This record gives sequence, C-alpha cells and structure tokens, in this order.
Amino acid sequence: MNKLLVFVPKITQRLRYVIDLVLHEQLGFEVELTTVEADFLVFKGLKLSYGDHKLQDEFFINASMLLFERDIFSQDLKPFPYEGTTAFYPVFQKDSALPFDVFASVFYLVSRYEEYLPFVKDQHGRYKASSSVLFGLGLLQKPLVNIWCRLLATRMKEHFYGLKLPERKYNFIPTYDIDAAWAYRNKGLIRTSGSFVNNLLNRNFDELKLRYSVLKKKTNDPFDTFDLQLDLQKTYQLRPVYFILFADYDVYDKNIPINNLEFQELIKRLGDYADVGIHPSYNSFDNKNKLKSEILNLSKVLNREITKSRQHFLRMNLPMTYHNLIDLDISDDYTMGFASQPGFRAGIADSFNFYDLDHDGPTALRVHPFAVMDGSLRDYLNLEGEESFELTKNLIREVKAVEGTFISLWHNETLSDQKRWQGWVDVYKKIIIEALP
Repeated sequence: MNKLLVFVPKITQRLRYVIDLVLHEQLGFEVELTTVEADFLVFKGLKLSYGDHKLQDEFFINASMLLFERDIFSQDLKPFPYEGTTAFYPVFQKDSALPFDVFASVFYLVSRYEEYLPFVKDQHGRYKASSSVLFGLGLLQKPLVNIWCRLLATRMKEHFYGLKLPERKYNFIPTYDIDAAWAYRNKGLIRTSGSFVNNLLNRNFDELKLRYSVLKKKTNDPFDTFDLQLDLQKTYQLRPVYFILFADYDVYDKNIPINNLEFQELIKRLGDYADVGIHPSYNSFDNKNKLKSEILNLSKVLNREITKSRQHFLRMNLPMTYHNLIDLDISDDYTMGFASQPGFRAGIADSFNFYDLDHDGPTALRVHPFAVMDGSLRDYLNLEGEESFELTKNLIREVKAVEGTFISLWHNETLSDQKRWQGWVDVYKKIIIEALP
C-alpha cells in the first residue's frame, strides 16, 4: 500500500473522515495527516497538501471552508461542468490539481448534509428525492463520488510518475424486504375472516376464489416465491440479504404474526442460505423500545445476533434513525436510497461509515446504499417490465464503470408473476444476469 503524507492547516473530524474515505477506502493509500509544515517539506515520499496555497512541488488540492467548519448551514455548491461530469465547490488557485474541492464535495453528499437542513417531508415523514440536489441537477443516477475519486486518481497518477493504485472490484448484492411472507396464508382467523367479508362486500369474487383455493392448499400462495429465490441463489451463486418485518400488526405493518411457527420456520430456512436482518416496522420509526423488541424477537428465532437493518417504507430521519440503530448494536444499514426514484441518494456506489453531523464525528455504523427498488420502478415511475430493465441496466453499467457495489431491493411479492407484477420474474432474472460480475 502506498504511503501518502497529507498536509492540512487544521485537522478536524470532518477532514479526517473524508480523507480516509477518499484516499484510503477509495484509492488505497495509507494516509498520515500532519499540520507541521517543516516535517511535510522535508518528507521524501508521496505527499499532498490541502489548503489555501501550494507549499512546494507537492500534489495540491485547493480547499474550501466546509471541512474546517462545525456548524450546519445552507451551502452554495456552485455546480459546474468538468471532464464530462458535474463538480461542486469550485476553487480558483491555478496550482490546484482539480478546479474543485473534491473532499468537500464528497463530504457534502456522503454525510447527507442537505438532510440536516429544513425540508418538507412526504406523507411518511421522509426526505423526498425531489428535494435532493442530485435530483435537481439530473445526476441522481450517477455515482458522482466514485466518478470524482477516479478523476482524482487520474490526476495523482499524472503527478506521481509510475504510481500504481490497488485494483477495485465490482460487487453485486441482491436484497429482499419481506413485508408480507404470504398473501393469504397464516394471517390469523380475524384478519382472514375480515378479508373474506371485504371480498364479498366489494363483489371481488376472483379474489375470494383465489383466497379460498390457497387456504385449502389447492393453489400456491402468490407471495410464496421463496423456492424461486433460493433457486436463483444456487444458479447464480448469490448471497443475498433478507430484511424481515417482524412486528405487531398495524396499518402499515401487515406481516405474519410473529408467533406463527410456519413464519418462524421460513425465517430459519432463509437464514440457512442468506444473511438476515431486521426490517424495523413503520411504528418503530420513532420508538426505540419497540425497535429493540423487534430486534430481540427476530434474534431469538434465528438464535443469533441481528446486526443488519433496513427501515420499512424506507422511513429514515437523520440522525435519529441511525442513533437508534447504533444504540441497539446494528452495525450495517441498507436504507440509503429513495422510494420514489432509483439512483444514488448519497452519490456513492459503495458502503461508507455514517458521519453524524449533529455530533460532528464519524460512527461505526456502515451504510450500504441501494440503487434500485422494484416499487420505485412499477409504482412511482409507472414503468413496464422492459422499461424497468433498461433503466436498471444503465444503473448497473454506471456502477460497473466505477467498480463499485450494485445493491438491488426486491420483494417476494414482485416475483409472484401475478396481477401488476405479471412478467416481472423474467425482468428480475435479466437484471440478475446483467448485474453479475
């Protein structure tokens, strides 16, 4: 690993975090920070300075003020075109290797800085995709952070003759949210009876017949697509992550009762072939005690610690949601994405550690952004199967181009191949093939 000495006028938590993310995680350097100019000047190895002026003949990035601040306030990004992409935080020192502050730009997106500023929430209390700067600029489907890091790597190779950086490796992680394991089975007497009455009152006789046939075990439950998922895993050697809604019944929490033995056996079966995490319920969004109970109950079924999570309905409020997860020993979260739009909410196609802007410091919680969700394509964008595949294929190619990690979010219901999801099994298979390394 190449050692790189970095001179900065002041070491802050923000600066240390983003230097580690960009120079160590993305580019593979072993980084040492210094504020001692004399030590920097006599150093004979690879060196970079980040500040308001160049010191010697080192690799130099002109700094803006963002990483030297602690307060949170509205930012003027001043986006401008550069090298076929868009850059933020333009700088004007001619000696700067890049005409923008790449470190500040990365930090703004990855820290989700804009989500700490006042915004109008949607009906589920979420930050809207349409509020994001990337959506406004038409860049939500570009992994800008990765693209910027590759630009930085190119400039460093030009400056440091013969510099070789570690090769990166593209990765694909399919994930599933199990909001309702079955459409008709194991719902309990009261819910099942109520559904029959509702079908009768609404004269929905086709639905009534299907429900009756499934309960009599004459027809397979349409949401029971788990054999198909396991076959796909074996065929394509996939290791997915499942997120199980394991909570009390409510308006937005309609999975199977947690004490149902068949549901518990399904969870154990999934755990034999994949990683399993919690899908915190809609009602646990601002109730840490309820979230704690859900995690504990799922842990008891699997007989192992639960360390992965993705919020139901993607309900996330920064930093509260992540504070709760950290307090309950969740190490990896997969919520970072928008319900209404595919793309890269944090501008990056790789996992990263959550930076808590409120407390101005990094955390151990690893954030895994997903790029596309089935419901975004079908329900929000109203795309048909082939249109959805083409959009997803473009996202996959964007991730492969920067050798990042492509994470998809699917539901067992989507693979039923019935009603509004008719034909989507073939779509999903094509996406898997396209996403394979």
